[in-house]
Amino acid sequence: MSVYSHGFARLAAAVPVLALADPRRNAERTIELIRAAHERDAALVVFPELGLCGYSVDDLVQQDALLDAVMTALDEIAAATVGLRPLVAVGAPLRVDDALFNCAVLIQDGEILGVTPKSYLPNYREFYEQRYFAAARDAVVDSVLLGSREVPFGTDLIFEATDLPGFRVHAEICEDGWVPIPPSTWASLAGATVLINLSGSPVTIGKESYRQALVTGHSARCVAAQVYVASGFGESTTDLAWDGDALIAENGTLLGRSEAFAMTEQLVVADVDLDRLRQERARMISLRDQVGDVADQVRGFRRIGFTLGDLDRADDHLLRAVPRFPFVPASGADRDRRCREVMNIQVQGLAQRLRATGLSKIVIGVSGGLDSTLALLVAVETFDRLGLPRSDIHAYTMPGFATGGHTLARSHVLMDSLGVSGNELDIRPSCEQMLIDLGHPFADGHPVYDVTFENVQAGERTSHLFRLANRLGGIVLGTGDLSELALGWCTYGVGDQMSHYNVNGSVPKSLIQHQIRWMIDAGSYAPETTAALREILADVITPELVPPGEDGAVQSTEDTVGPYELHDFFLYYLTRFGYRPAKIAYLAEQAWSDVAAGIWPSMMSDDERHAYDAATIRRWLEVFLKRFMANQFKRTAMPNGPKIGSGGSLSPRGDWRAPSDAPSTAWLDALD
Repeated sequence: MSVYSHGFARLAAAVPVLALADPRRNAERTIELIRAAHERDAALVVFPELGLCGYSVDDLVQQDALLDAVMTALDEIAAATVGLRPLVAVGAPLRVDDALFNCAVLIQDGEILGVTPKSYLPNYREFYEQRYFAAARDAVVDSVLLGSREVPFGTDLIFEATDLPGFRVHAEICEDGWVPIPPSTWASLAGATVLINLSGSPVTIGKESYRQALVTGHSARCVAAQVYVASGFGESTTDLAWDGDALIAENGTLLGRSEAFAMTEQLVVADVDLDRLRQERARMISLRDQVGDVADQVRGFRRIGFTLGDLDRADDHLLRAVPRFPFVPASGADRDRRCREVMNIQVQGLAQRLRATGLSKIVIGVSGGLDSTLALLVAVETFDRLGLPRSDIHAYTMPGFATGGHTLARSHVLMDSLGVSGNELDIRPSCEQMLIDLGHPFADGHPVYDVTFENVQAGERTSHLFRLANRLGGIVLGTGDLSELALGWCTYGVGDQMSHYNVNGSVPKSLIQHQIRWMIDAGSYAPETTAALREILADVITPELVPPGEDGAVQSTEDTVGPYELHDFFLYYLTRFGYRPAKIAYLAEQAWSDVAAGIWPSMMSDDERHAYDAATIRRWLEVFLKRFMANQFKRTAMPNGPKIGSGGSLSPRGDWRAPSDAPSTAWLDALD
């Protein structure tokens, strides 16, 4: 298995040290980098604009001696690619009939496959391209003779790998990507998934950040990958400077970038996810609508096929970051903004629901665990912003048969320190009566802790909360999270699955933990509140429905259903992108196999960082798939609540609609 087996394509951006006006030496350096890209299992390698002679040769580009040398260099490069995998894109000035064109030449396995001329020639400030070149629109032919072979010529070429589904490449040159509607826009609508831009792009102050915005923004609009390569060291500095900026982006995300102003050659390599692009395009119906609007134009694109070969022998180590926590920002730069946005979405959702109902009181169950803690903090923030007294938040801690003294104490600390109306309501008497009515063995003194025993407690808590809401004239605020809904780890109907409004329904467990860490870090709470929050984060995740065993060990949710951090990972890639289980397992291995690799969220301590081997990942993925499919009925009837993030909602009114009686067979078979 290789990265290609899982729907990825390895792309390379090459920045050689230029030999100005010396195509022979440039061919040698180009061939070296092509071979390096092949050794790294790349499917594509892209070079700068006019890279065989140099962008800054000025009037020399019209000299026959230089143009002849460029043709010889092209032949040498083509011959050197025999037996090599990558599709190669090099920049060269080419004579076509009586005109000179600034071109991208596409080569693979010894053959020149096609030539794309530049469409838009800049002729302002330091640029004088119309002095030398004809624009693509001026061409009167759609093929050109290179050596002994007639090859396609035009801006309407898409190069498609026959053995890598979804790998379709379109080339454009520098200024083409800076105009309002780049030629690659039309190509993407015609099916191109990898957009390449061979660029000269002399550098000026601020241009690096502008390029990144241009490349990432264009890849996002086109739902595509983009490779952008600018000229580097060796170009003439008579009047200009060159930084060799090379970027690889995918659907708005920057995957790799060269070192600016390097004086040595560079090869930037990254893996792009073709499956992701395919899934996003299939879901984005508005994109398909636009394809229909311009169908006559995009149908004219020509597809040139080629075969990469031996893809199964490629490397299986992914050259891109795979976040362990896809719902959680890892970097400090994004952390505050993202966490504040999560809180704002939750608060605004609850504020609007209170406004719509005309009610100003909330009833909430507080267990001393993660979910109810975040919901309580959201309620407090909402009431503060609305100018409502916190005393109208009626919080109830409801000890049952397995409630620990420390969690009960934490609940009281939270309620008291936050200034809400805190209450303790012992549900054991009502639970005992129900167990008697049911004829349950526990009522006769037998230690039988089955699902009925657990759900009687969960149901009693919810029943009390709803009746308290009736009595007090408020709404029941739900606390269950997205992870529990995905796994069905909640009691249906008269249980923690139900509420009048749930601010946590789109928030996975891993993000809840992160939100609480962020709130602690913000320093907005009293010391006793902060201390309680730290204890909650450090404690085992437990529903506290089954009494501790003889060894004193409390009931652990993750011992039963598996690590939430893995389940959140599985959930994201299954529902957000519809990936095959085998690919999800592969991504999980890339993210979780080595605790020392990759970036961890900055607020996680060393003892909170875990690693999982392939067998463990597969075991819990199988559990996830079975539980996810079997518990759709709970999500079909889930209460209202705001969507927090992309891929972060299982509401049947939002991101996820599915039958409640579908089996998991196809997904389990795909995992095997």
